Amino acid sequence: MTHTYNVTGMTCNGCRASVEKTLSALPNVTKVDVELQSQTATITMSKHIEVDTLQNALSDKYTITEQATKNVFSSVNTVEEKSELRQLMPLFLIIGYITVASILLNRNPWNTNSFMLDFMGLFYIVFSFFKLLDLKGFPESFRMYDPLAKAVPAYGWVYPFIEVALGLMFLMRFQTSAALIITLVVLGITTIGVTKTLLDKKSIQCACLGTALKLPMTKATFIENAIMIIMAVIMLVNTYAV
Repeated sequence: MTHTYNVTGMTCNGCRASVEKTLSALPNVTKVDVELQSQTATITMSKHIEVDTLQNALSDKYTITEQATKNVFSSVNTVEEKSELRQLMPLFLIIGYITVASILLNRNPWNTNSFMLDFMGLFYIVFSFFKLLDLKGFPESFRMYDPLAKAVPAYGWVYPFIEVALGLMFLMRFQTSAALIITLVVLGITTIGVTKTLLDKKSIQCACLGTALKLPMTKATFIENAIMIIMAVIMLVNTYAV
């Protein structure tokens, strides 16, 4: 028999692995599949196991409950779309705050190039902050979609610091042309992996924001990269067209 349960308290792939390992060790459990994105655990058991038994096996950090029966005639796609938009709302708020701050820094007199440099600098600094909050969990998730991080695991550990360096270069107007080229290369590689993940219809939890913001990694990263790549291209065109 197979049952699906809700599991709360998981914030990264390490949590997912821990829950899966603990539940798999229980008597009469033949298979366990834990999903971080949906916060669920699908357990196949040879004999029915009470929820209390499952809960007692887990750390106090996690709470496991039976899934409520859903109406099969409800509009599942509509609910999922609303949920995803709600998940992405923190990202839109962050982008909004960065945009307002960049406008205020350049409003008098207005300078479009300076606005974009400040936007990119603040963007890198803010997002590197969230990655550094979960530096242990970020590289593991980053490897799941970034081709370079998959080939060179150490790159995942260095990546947040690359963002810090690029952010400071933009804000201090230090070697901005080099920073723009590095931005195109680094984010270009990541975007290739993100695009492949989207085409494969995979959904990856953003471990770098997991403890503070629960965002779908693929969509959040795609939006972030698209904004930065477009600005980098515009800035490079403006620089070398002069």
